[in-house]
Amino acid sequence: MDLNNFAPPKTRRLRPPRVAEIVAERLRDRILSGELGDGTLLPKQSDLLAEFGVSLPVIRDAFSILETEGLITVRRGNVGGAVVHRPQPSKAAYMLGLVMQSRAVRLEHVMNAIRYLEPACAAACAGRRDRKRTIVPALRAIIDESYEAIDDTQRHIALALQFHIELVSGCGNPAMSLTVGALKSIWSAHLETHGGGTPRRGSTVVRKARMRAIEEHERLYQYIVDGDAVRAEQVAREHFSEAFQELPQGWRHELDLSAIVNVSVLRNS
Repeated sequence: MDLNNFAPPKTRRLRPPRVAEIVAERLRDRILSGELGDGTLLPKQSDLLAEFGVSLPVIRDAFSILETEGLITVRRGNVGGAVVHRPQPSKAAYMLGLVMQSRAVRLEHVMNAIRYLEPACAAACAGRRDRKRTIVPALRAIIDESYEAIDDTQRHIALALQFHIELVSGCGNPAMSLTVGALKSIWSAHLETHGGGTPRRGSTVVRKARMRAIEEHERLYQYIVDGDAVRAEQVAREHFSEAFQELPQGWRHELDLSAIVNVSVLRNS
């Protein structure tokens, strides 16, 4: 082969980013950093034209990109402008729900994911060096209030849920909190939609079972106070497994665990 006459194959030229995408990226960074606060307005189009030195169609395309991402809402008319929306955890749950529905993920998969991941949050709570001034006071307050609400079904259930929410949000790992929190939002929305929010009269948790649940929270709390991550995770896993095993029995006629995740319940919740 004559290498002197060898011509390399034509390579595909990479397309540089569109100008509108670059403008959108700059504005997106300002929104995500907090420079542009939630509910505020983006700078006027005339100001952006002067800042970036681009044409009006480019600015409008950039706005379209940000609006599609849910970061702004463009208002038209005399009081028009682009309103900033900083990303919220509920949006993460919605996007995750979209992916789950497209992949035909069943509710039992969501339930089991929470069942395995929440104990890791409990262990993380116990591992926090600052736990005695962050997560511990919040858990203590919930447990104390739970004892007072032992005979109030609605309040007891709300406090039990709040205890688990605090475990997740207070674990000290934002990535874990957002991920598990999104799963819990999806699960709770389906539970409220198909299960009515609380078990019916025939499956109402009796006082003795409520007290046992509070005592389990008390045990878990103590291991977190002591900083014993191993025992905290173990107790949490046992507690969550028992709770999830009991739940479907009370709601079997309402909540079909084999059903596919339906993102519409998140939109309506």
